[in-house]
Amino acid sequence: MSTFLGLYNYWIVVLLMMIGFYIVIGHDNLMKKLIGLNLFQTSVFIMYISAGAIDGATAPILGNVDAPYAHPLPHVLILTAIVVGVATTALGVALVVRIHEAYDSLDESEIIAACDTGDEPAGEHRDNA
Repeated sequence: MSTFLGLYNYWIVVLLMMIGFYIVIGHDNLMKKLIGLNLFQTSVFIMYISAGAIDGATAPILGNVDAPYAHPLPHVLILTAIVVGVATTALGVALVVRIHEAYDSLDESEIIAACDTGDEPAGEHRDNA
């Protein structure tokens, strides 16, 4: 039982991953989909950090050579992934704002219906002159 509860961080990863995936596939609101993707992405970060952690390990700096150390590569990769994730989220929010300006809706089904009927986006009026 202690081993089952001792891996609580992996249970958190699975829970966050399922919640994020459900939000992405279960909601039509584009902003909620972005939040779901961020939750899913956060669960992947926690998974990699948990896999790279070693109990009783130290930083790999000069000193006691015989002591176990944590390899810094997983942490560096996750730091890079966080920066890329923030940039991707900012781009997603910018696209959602632009879609809302054009279609006056964040509902995916309404936007698809407007595109299928050939309706012009609300924010764009073209001159055919």
